[in-house]
Amino acid sequence: MPSQALTRPLMLVIRSLQWASAVIVMGLTSYFISKGPRGQHLIYQEVISVISVVFFLPAFLSPFMPRILSRFVFFIDVVFSYLWLTAFIFAAQDYNWRNCYFNSPPFMGCGRKRANEAFIFLALIKLMRIPSIFTFFGMLLELYSLWSYRRENATPVIEKHPPHDGPAAPHDGPVTSVP
Repeated sequence: MPSQALTRPLMLVIRSLQWASAVIVMGLTSYFISKGPRGQHLIYQEVISVISVVFFLPAFLSPFMPRILSRFVFFIDVVFSYLWLTAFIFAAQDYNWRNCYFNSPPFMGCGRKRANEAFIFLALIKLMRIPSIFTFFGMLLELYSLWSYRRENATPVIEKHPPHDGPAAPHDGPVTSVP
């Protein structure tokens, strides 16, 4: 069984979870913005989630077009992992260091805020230089998919030798004759 057949469904599942997490963060953050004061952290989380929803779309096609999209999708994963790390740090500051009931937006229950923080974690964050679960596996599978695509579709190198007619060509170095 070709390795491409194994990675495609797994990549689609991981990319779907990654995209769904970004959509959930977008919805929860939009709800927070509509209900209370708009802090810089909420605006940042909203912008990153909206941009991610758009930029994660090519990742759904990369398992089927690895030669064209894999490098681009890998680059998106790396860039957005740092952006999501920042969003997670903001959420952790707002909901874990202080009383979350009074922060961003104030006077709302902590359940939705912590759910937002959890989906930010699942969307793409990097902890200790390792991307979140979905991004980490997505990046590894993206690299593996590109590698296996190239291996399976490599054209063999055929050496062409000119036909040998007549005496052998002269050598460049000294030739010792055998008596």
